[in-house]
Amino acid sequence: MTDNEEEQIYSIALTMVPGIGHIGAKRLVEGMKSATDVFRYRKELSERIPGVNERISAALDCPSLIARAEQELGFLQKNRIQCLTYYDEAYPSRLRECEDAPVVLFFKGNADLNALHILNMVGTRHATDYGTQLCATFLRDLKALCPDVLVVSGLAYGIDINAHRSALDNGLATVGVLAHGLDRIYPSLHRKTAVDMLDRGGLLTEFLVGTTPDKHNFVSRNRIVAGMCDATIVIESAAKGGSLITAELAESYHRDCFAFPGRVTDEYSKGCNQLIRDNKASLLLSAEDFVQTMGWNVASCVEKTVNVQRDLFPDLSGEEQRIVDILAQRGNLQINTLVVETDIPVHKMNAILFELEMKGVVRVLAGGMYQLLI
Repeated sequence: MTDNEEEQIYSIALTMVPGIGHIGAKRLVEGMKSATDVFRYRKELSERIPGVNERISAALDCPSLIARAEQELGFLQKNRIQCLTYYDEAYPSRLRECEDAPVVLFFKGNADLNALHILNMVGTRHATDYGTQLCATFLRDLKALCPDVLVVSGLAYGIDINAHRSALDNGLATVGVLAHGLDRIYPSLHRKTAVDMLDRGGLLTEFLVGTTPDKHNFVSRNRIVAGMCDATIVIESAAKGGSLITAELAESYHRDCFAFPGRVTDEYSKGCNQLIRDNKASLLLSAEDFVQTMGWNVASCVEKTVNVQRDLFPDLSGEEQRIVDILAQRGNLQINTLVVETDIPVHKMNAILFELEMKGVVRVLAGGMYQLLI
């Protein structure tokens, strides 16, 4: 067994240990730097990680769960499914910064989960012609403006499946985040689209084989949809619904959220209108508006070839200079893009950007964009 396989087995087993949960599992892995060492040094956890008690150490003595994890890994290998552990290079780095990020994910497909531009499109399961047309038009126009964007949704009825199909129709990669294991597709009516997505995108889940699409799993799934993306776009939503939960999660993760408005009398525009009214989502009218707000205008970024030399800012640290260099090459960028490009954790990035603001090197624009001042 390789070290990587061992880490995969212990990561899977950790998700099954009762009483730990997403936040607890992440804290353990970050504290010990690997799931393998969480189990290997379980008797020393209380000494190494503040707040860990003997009950958790005892719960980690679980040979039956490790055997179940070995069985799961066998299924993954047989079906050519990637097992992405927490520190795996292919693990979504944006998601890793979220407090309740899963310590392991399962992925089948060919998409880059750390692509430069990632958005999710969510909405009601009862999409109207208005919502369906918005999906098609928005992604058609977005393709022309930002052809490398990755579109994420939940493969559900309504807006989700329309977002996936519109992405495929326009040659965009698209990933479906599932509320069950990869031994099934739910709803089964979407199987053909799911298969098509494997060639241009993929399917992602945190759930083990045999997990059924129970109601509470969809709420858990939504945090991955929100956390792995730069922005959430709500197309249509009633006054209550899963897409509003995704929007709230996006806000809690400090990600941008947008909503298309609708007529005040339309049931499936009420949720979007409320988000806009309550300043929980920016009003969205077009792909061009979205790209400009996010700073994703690739053409203008390519044209900008400003070169900033280190001696212009002699008092910059190495990490500060990396940020300056990227802003010089790419133009205005959002914090999540800078996190991906520099591999600097988001909490540390916030502090560095604040220092750069104080030094007069960068400034914040509308939409959370950072502009280099030269």
